[in-house]
Amino acid sequence: MRYLLYSLFVLSITVTAQPGEYTYTDSTGIRILQGTLLYPDVKKGKVPLVLIIAGSGPTDRDGNNRQLKSDYLKLLAEGLAQQGIASFRYDKRGVGKSTMKTNREDALVIEDFSSDAADWIRIFKSDKRFKNIIVLGHSEGSLLGMLAAQSARANGFISLAGAGRPIDEILKEQIKSNPFNPEQLVRDNESILDSLKAGFEVKQINPLLQPLYRAGIQPYMISWLKYDPAKLLKGLNMPCMIVQGSTDIQVAVKDAERLKDARPDARFLLIEGMNHVLRDAPEERMANIAVYSQAEKPLSSALIPALVEFIRSVK
Repeated sequence: MRYLLYSLFVLSITVTAQPGEYTYTDSTGIRILQGTLLYPDVKKGKVPLVLIIAGSGPTDRDGNNRQLKSDYLKLLAEGLAQQGIASFRYDKRGVGKSTMKTNREDALVIEDFSSDAADWIRIFKSDKRFKNIIVLGHSEGSLLGMLAAQSARANGFISLAGAGRPIDEILKEQIKSNPFNPEQLVRDNESILDSLKAGFEVKQINPLLQPLYRAGIQPYMISWLKYDPAKLLKGLNMPCMIVQGSTDIQVAVKDAERLKDARPDARFLLIEGMNHVLRDAPEERMANIAVYSQAEKPLSSALIPALVEFIRSVK
């Protein structure tokens, strides 16, 4: 099926002359966000719109970063379009073609990113082409999506490879489970996380932990540590779906199960053999990671049909 491609920029109301392209700038001038609307080739009637929110770090709207081309979010959008479902995916502020007025890392908190997503929901809710808005968050985008979906009253929510535990629990487990990490590093990591969770920045950081807890990232970490994904999902007043791959080496199956326990009425799908970038991959770590850069490799065959079934069920 053919589909139409539109490029958009967020967030106010300056419209360019070219058909299908729109530029939006927020009233405070603190950022300009850019994204891609993929609209299916349908003859008539309204279609669902899926807002796709990328995961942590410099991951762009397509699922790529400067070191890695993977295209898994682009393939996800294209797969939905082939089934008559529109999608919008965007570069988060400071990533890809989206910009911010300040380059100060310490000026950002997690609510900045969730409010950006909520603004997109509100914009598209007023678009007459769409019958409803379903938020799909991948990885850290799942937490952002929960916050945005509740704030802007989306019609449905999908957690795709999203964490089910507070981030401090995950980071403590990751550092402790590595047999090469000395006991002092494990203790330092736990102490830093406990301080950040209490709302206090930490001045003295073990050099080995600097990439995780450098001074500039600590305000963001403090804001992130406030949230428990399972509690957020439980509070969402909308249909929900939880999707997890069995060979995901970044988010554990037990995270998805914790989300399911918090929200028993949610649709739950564990896709055997699917990894974090939504492709079939072996469990062995290095072979699994090798799949990340295989941009030509299709997504797991079970993913799109399951998503489509849920999306079509949302009223």
